Amino acid sequence: MKNKVLIVFAAILISVLFSACGEDTALSQFRRSMDDFCTRISEIDTSINSIDAEAENASEELLTYLDDLDIVFQSFARLDFPEEFDYLENLADESSEYMTEAVKSYHDAFGFHSYNESMAEYARENYSRAYKRVQIIISFLHGEEPQDPDLTIEYGSE
Repeated sequence: MKNKVLIVFAAILISVLFSACGEDTALSQFRRSMDDFCTRISEIDTSINSIDAEAENASEELLTYLDDLDIVFQSFARLDFPEEFDYLENLADESSEYMTEAVKSYHDAFGFHSYNESMAEYARENYSRAYKRVQIIISFLHGEEPQDPDLTIEYGSE
């Protein structure tokens, strides 16, 4: 009896382990890429939040992290979304474009050894737009449809 239980348990364990092996490798790679993207932006966000605002080089440090963030968003836009999520690629592209504009505007806001409040506000708006698109993408990837009156998604023809 004990051997039969062990054999059944082993068979179940093996079937569970092998069931993941049949998963679409493109989808698995995409999931890993999304995890890497989220991890990287979280790390950069943590670094930005740890900047001492009173430090003499605070703005330069912020701009360096924002440059890194822009690179991460550009990589995100180059991701090849699996066929079932193709309709989200434009949002990824838009998020990268907004982040690039935000980072450029932050550089302008802190440039010339002065601070331009209106340029910083413009940068914040673009920064928010970039992250909003990422949040929408993640919602769709989790099987949820965001309720946003400003959201228009065109699903591919089927």
